[in-house]
Amino acid sequence: MGAGGGPTGAGGGPAAVLAVDAGNSKTDAALVAADGSVLGRGRSGGFQPQLTGTEAAVDELERAVAAAAAAAGLRGGPPYADRVSACLANADFPVEEERFARVIAARRWAAADRVLVRNDTFAVLRAGLAGADAPAGVAVVCGAGINCAGMLPDGRTARFPAIGRISGDWGGGVHLAQEALWHAARAEDGRGEPTGLSRALPRHFALGSMAALVEALHLGELPQRRIHELVPVLFETSEAGDPVAAALVDRQADEVVAMAAVALARLDLLGARAPVLLGGGVLTAGHRRLDARIAAGLAERAPLAAVRVVEAPPVLGAALLGLDAAGAPVAARAALRAHFG
Repeated sequence: MGAGGGPTGAGGGPAAVLAVDAGNSKTDAALVAADGSVLGRGRSGGFQPQLTGTEAAVDELERAVAAAAAAAGLRGGPPYADRVSACLANADFPVEEERFARVIAARRWAAADRVLVRNDTFAVLRAGLAGADAPAGVAVVCGAGINCAGMLPDGRTARFPAIGRISGDWGGGVHLAQEALWHAARAEDGRGEPTGLSRALPRHFALGSMAALVEALHLGELPQRRIHELVPVLFETSEAGDPVAAALVDRQADEVVAMAAVALARLDLLGARAPVLLGGGVLTAGHRRLDARIAAGLAERAPLAAVRVVEAPPVLGAALLGLDAAGAPVAARAALRAHFG
């Protein structure tokens, strides 16, 4: 134990970083020593302050943090580390990052003036740049929603509000499912173009028609949260040659390209061999049409960009951001990367 009950690293001091990566569906926490070794990890549910309120959402983070502390062999309470590096979904504006940082600081997981909160897109970005000592690049994350962030070694960033249609966004799993339902319903009742989605979507739920699916969703017989299950159905229908489904997939690809190209331009990286990193369930699933159109679009708009999928867990990125802020040596970052494979 370090002073105040914090965990100790190889050098005997308190853990350097408590890293937290929180998405809509799950939260991962890791206690990382100053030498880059991982002392303990924990997991809990998603971070959804827009539904539960801020305090309850941070309570969910605390469950992952407590699990990480237990895995590190701690028996006392906080503080757990020198600093907190938290990358959170739904932290879309600086004012929200500051509000979440204040609430987290009040939990005393680390010193109040050493709590860094960023949007969770930055965790994917830094995880994808894990081998870089001076990280620069852009990440696009497409999971339940869609977002993009870029960063330079001097601390400059590029980002989007990414709060839905009112901020100009299109796509993400929830939006794709809703678009598929819209086209399928109109195809079945004659208002829209015929599409195999009108059969494939209700069949997924063992229902006989779109009318039955719409009624089940409207009456709550089928929970709204289950519409995310329709995203793979959309992609399967696209791969089968359905033009309506294919058009939705193509538009999603074009949105990914647009966000990445704009972020690269804002950071003056269009003329550099900068990485464009792809994360989130939609972009890591290996959808051939989507992947091919993204590659072709970026080859046209950002020909020097190196496109790749981020396979490392985002909590690695949150931890690296914390080590960056602490001025950790290259060896510590390398040890941390090695732990996460």
